[in-house]
This record gives sequence, structure tokens and C-alpha cells, in this order.
Amino acid sequence: MQWRHLLFAIVAFVAVCQGYQHWRLRPLHPADGEIAPDEPVQTEVSGLAETAIGRWKLTPRAHYDITARILSREDYHFDPISDLIPEDLALGWGPMSNNTILRGFDISQGARFYTWRPIGALPIPRETVIEHSANTHVIPATALVRRELGALRVGQVVRLQGYLVDGNRDDGAYIRTSMTRADTGAGACEVVLVDEVDVQ
Repeated sequence: MQWRHLLFAIVAFVAVCQGYQHWRLRPLHPADGEIAPDEPVQTEVSGLAETAIGRWKLTPRAHYDITARILSREDYHFDPISDLIPEDLALGWGPMSNNTILRGFDISQGARFYTWRPIGALPIPRETVIEHSANTHVIPATALVRRELGALRVGQVVRLQGYLVDGNRDDGAYIRTSMTRADTGAGACEVVLVDEVDVQ
């Protein structure tokens, strides 16, 4: 009987932890309007040294500064690149930070993709959606940044500063960042080594 009590205690503890995590990361519901109106700022760089994180070497491609609304977030623990990128953020800015527009979409994440589907007629042109939202692979540069990224909630406006990077792992695995906001599909995600997190 003792092992049953132990099993029950473990199950109850896990349930409490999961419930607390769900409550802690519950979505926010901001007011209507473009709450993140500005375009991301991308500045080309050259000659910067590679950065080593675990088994990965990261090559900076551009400095990146984005202030955006968090449309969705997804944590990863066991996929092939989770050792480098523990979480993805679907980010929206301009019209894709406005509740009035966002109510017209069903937004989800999974398998390292961000997906949007219109509910009825598109409220804005498809190209505008593509150019004002993105799935962003966020790489924490420090333990503090990792904690800050892990505490972000859907609906928040956050400013992320760092570098768009390409990554190569010692076993041959690799990841490449998008360098434009106008692409879509596989390879269209921004890969950002995040140095600073500022919730607005």
C-alpha cells in the first residue's frame, strides 16, 4: 500500500506544478489598438566573433531589435534543437498587435511553426499578416535571459534585443535564420540570440 501513497503524492505534486505553471503564464488581455506599432530594426553586422553555447557555434548575421506583442508561445524540451532553443515566440507588430485584427484569426504553434488561420474573411491582406508577424526561435544568451523569456505571457508587449544568428552543432545539425520579414514557410523563422528582454 505504501507505494500507492507515494505514487499518489507524486501525481498530485506534478498536477500542482502544472497548474501553477498554467496560472503563471495565463494570457493577458490588452486594450484594443496597435500596442506594438513599430517595425523591427535589423542592422547588418560583419566581423563579429562566433558565440559558443553548449555544442553549438553561433554566427551573428545582423543586430536585431524588435518590440512586438506575443501572439503565442511554445516550449520545447525534447526536439532536435531544444538544447539551444527552449522556446519559440509568435510575435506580431503593427496591425498584428491589434485586438480588432487578431479576433479574425485562430493562432497556434507546434513543431517549430507558427500557424494563423482566418475566421471568416481575412481582416487584412495576407501579405500584411506575413510582413507583420513571425515565428521567432529565441536563444537565451544568459541564465537571466532564459528566466525572463520563460516568464513571458501571451498578450504582453516585449522588446527583444540581440542578434539574428546561424547555428552549427558539433554533430552536423544546423539552423539558419531568416533575414527578411516577407518570407513564409520552412526557413522563414527568425533565430535570435537574445541579450536583453524588456516587457513594455
